[in-house]
Amino acid sequence: MLPLATAAQMKELDRRAIEERGASSLELMENAAQAVAQAVWELLQPEEDGFSPVLGSFSSMIVMRKKDAPPPTDEEERQVAELREIVESKNTDPTPRIAVFCGPGNNGGDGVACARLLMERGGCQVRAFFVGDRAKMTPDERAMADKLTAAGGRLEDFSVDMTDRSTLEATMDYEQQKLLTWLSTCDVMVDALFGVGLARPVAGVFRTAVLQMQSRLGCPVVACDIPSGVDADTGEILGEAVQAKITVTFTRGKPGLYSGAGASRAGEVRVVDIGIPHDLEYQMFRALPRLEVMRQPDSQLPLRPRNAHKGDFGKLLILAGSEGYTGAPVLAARAALRTGAGLVYLGVPRDVYPIVAVKCDEAMPFPLPEDYNAVLEKARGCDAALIGPGLGRAPETEELVLSLLADLEIPVVLDADGINALAGHIDVLDRRSAPTVLTPHEGEFSRLTGCALPIAGRLSAARDFAREHSCVLVLKGQGTATAASDGSACINATGGPGMAKGGSGDVLAGMIAALLGQKHLRREGADNTWELAAAAVCFHGMAGDLCARKLGEYAMLPTDLIEALPEILREWTEDGP
Repeated sequence: MLPLATAAQMKELDRRAIEERGASSLELMENAAQAVAQAVWELLQPEEDGFSPVLGSFSSMIVMRKKDAPPPTDEEERQVAELREIVESKNTDPTPRIAVFCGPGNNGGDGVACARLLMERGGCQVRAFFVGDRAKMTPDERAMADKLTAAGGRLEDFSVDMTDRSTLEATMDYEQQKLLTWLSTCDVMVDALFGVGLARPVAGVFRTAVLQMQSRLGCPVVACDIPSGVDADTGEILGEAVQAKITVTFTRGKPGLYSGAGASRAGEVRVVDIGIPHDLEYQMFRALPRLEVMRQPDSQLPLRPRNAHKGDFGKLLILAGSEGYTGAPVLAARAALRTGAGLVYLGVPRDVYPIVAVKCDEAMPFPLPEDYNAVLEKARGCDAALIGPGLGRAPETEELVLSLLADLEIPVVLDADGINALAGHIDVLDRRSAPTVLTPHEGEFSRLTGCALPIAGRLSAARDFAREHSCVLVLKGQGTATAASDGSACINATGGPGMAKGGSGDVLAGMIAALLGQKHLRREGADNTWELAAAAVCFHGMAGDLCARKLGEYAMLPTDLIEALPEILREWTEDGP
């Protein structure tokens, strides 16, 4: 897992490194700029390395004239010719053009330093633009601006405000038109406007700068720390946000790079060491709940004991299915078996039992008895239970779910209608002492908690719920968040949009339940429910990635996820002696 840090934590870590350990803030800034400059340089490599410089196109906005406008003056014709020359010179001068947008803060200082480093390296034309109020520049940024000037560069003012496009043509002077025309010919742009400190919607000239980095199709952007306009903690888009090709983030990843809409704006994320003392980082974070992103499992699955029998690998009870939802229980059962469950008992309503039974070979379906005690006895003989996939919301069904939650002392995974049954009865969850995992999508989470959609701050919402109700919460979606009762959480970085089909959640629920039920995976003396649930989420996403590569995102099905599990789990199982 890759450790993450919130914006507040990173500010505190930087402060302690400088004030308590004597780290040079200018040296930290220089190191950050070096990493950003390297990313820019890689994007400027020849076409065979994956990048082809983009030729500019002459903007029709600049030359368009109203029908009733008087003929252009000689001066206007000269200006149009000069603007055209800026664009057409791109066809004769192969020198890469780089624009660096710098805000009034230390993130802007990173950008100023990056511009100088690129300029000193040579072989490219670099222009650095200051956006905002120069009175708000930090001392370190001013120092970097002086170094840029000493190296022969200049920090130019960027003052174009496109907030009101209706008056733009009337208010934009010729120098601003020249600037926008030059920007249209750039090969790479650097976003160093805000960093992790942004907490309000992007506006004014900052918004114009962001729009410039958005609108230059084919021109890649390297973002410093986090794309401007993305909330570092939540991934929320604050009005407008930069679309980065590469995000170079410092010391630790930020939650907003992997969750919410921010995950799709970050591009390739590179976490770089800029010189913060490692022992200070360890000292500060060791006592805090774990906050991580999972790109692959923490460790491989252990070899299964040679002398084990099927009961050692978990007796799993699945209560699922209803009229019209006969696929969900079968998908969950098959996924559980593919994830290693030894025995899977599949209890379904009597009226759908014949349909489910003919679909099952390895799982053992049975019609749910009307006697509650018979169901309870069956469940108590198992190592884990999964309740909810396609179960329906009939009153008697919800009563069954709540009764089992109250009476069972084995790990329970609640999915879909199992979660819906808790709405208005959260006290039943609070009274449980055995591990409980909830796997809602945002709609189910909203019904359960009453929070508005879309959920603002998915990660913090998941962590708060898990803490308050002493459970593990798997909040599904892009960057699925798996949160533990102690506040630990991880964001999943595997999987993709091809998995957004009915049935994928049933597969995940079966996988989580299967891992919870296997005795050799449970940690003695400690509850590792969170780790097992997070591993299942990661494997689920890895299976989705494999299916996308083999079948494409349009054609892949939840059944394909199940069929991909053997390859994934074989790769992530320890080798034999």
